[in-house]
Amino acid sequence: MMLSWDDEATSSAPAPRAPAAGDTGASAEQIAKRVNADDKRIINGKTDVNQLVPFKYKWAWDKYLAGCANHWMPQEVNMQRDIELWKNPNGLSEDERRLVKRNLGFFVTADSLAANNITLGTYRHITAPECRQYLLRQAFEEAIHTHAYQYIVESLGLDEKEIFNAYNEIASIRDKDQFLIPFIETLTNPEFKTGTLEADQTLLKSIIVFACLMEGLFFYVGFTQILALGRQNKMTGAAEQYQYILRDESMHCNFGIDLINTIKMENPLLWTPAFKEEIKQLFLKAVDLEYRYAEDTMPRGVLGLNATMFKGYLRFIANRRATQIGLDPLFPQEENPFPWMSEMIDLKKERNFFETRVTEYQTGGALNWD
Repeated sequence: MMLSWDDEATSSAPAPRAPAAGDTGASAEQIAKRVNADDKRIINGKTDVNQLVPFKYKWAWDKYLAGCANHWMPQEVNMQRDIELWKNPNGLSEDERRLVKRNLGFFVTADSLAANNITLGTYRHITAPECRQYLLRQAFEEAIHTHAYQYIVESLGLDEKEIFNAYNEIASIRDKDQFLIPFIETLTNPEFKTGTLEADQTLLKSIIVFACLMEGLFFYVGFTQILALGRQNKMTGAAEQYQYILRDESMHCNFGIDLINTIKMENPLLWTPAFKEEIKQLFLKAVDLEYRYAEDTMPRGVLGLNATMFKGYLRFIANRRATQIGLDPLFPQEENPFPWMSEMIDLKKERNFFETRVTEYQTGGALNWD
């Protein structure tokens, strides 16, 4: 005889036992193997990388939340004034046009290099889930930045093949990218694994190159130039997008520095005198490459700027990055010739960064950059 639904509901079969409080069905052995925050490590960790909590690196989670609160999209920015200015034969000087095209020629591929380094290299070797969470957000932001530069190129009607191939064809751009590519190729090699002194130093070196030298140095000539145009009420749409990108990149740099210092703290044997000297030489090389880029982008000086001014600025930034990771200043007594750039990076409280946005995000008001 088949039971009706009512029969099943009133069946005399014993009901399943309700679990006791705290009874998850896990054995004592399984409970003992649960992730302990103290056991987490940035690299070479043995805990389950799929378990975000319990947190150990709360600073990484906080930066992830800040990045999410700062979400933006390129199409939010009105480019009409830029388009009219660019099409006007007298709108910009030839030196200003060269500066814009060289800028875009570097940046349209730079963030793709950064994204590839994260997703195909660094992410694979970081074993702290909190840090991986931020790296995923960072990779998405790199995609947004690439989108933004493409949006500017498309809006201005520039030759896309010329701009996107600049990293192959323009020496000052190609040399910066060629400096970076070996560090990407090392980490993306399927055979590369951490766990030895040499391999761990290789990973740390790559993180330093991308956090301190690419995002923390190679971007700053270009940022300063476009933001200087914006300060003169030129290319204001592009300048607004560069402001958003600068805020993102400042966070990327800060995250990278925290990552570097935590790896050093957890693996003090990596920070040898020979390794520090190698990092110092990379810093010096990067400053030289970025200065050559400054000379190429402004051979005669423009916007009240010239390459010589950038020499001091790059040395000032290099000193800051070096001291942030525990190195001595490389160029003692250098001062910042562009204090207004520091104001844009630090985002003074009295200015509402989101006030000019076409589309307001509710989360935007949650930002706190102190």
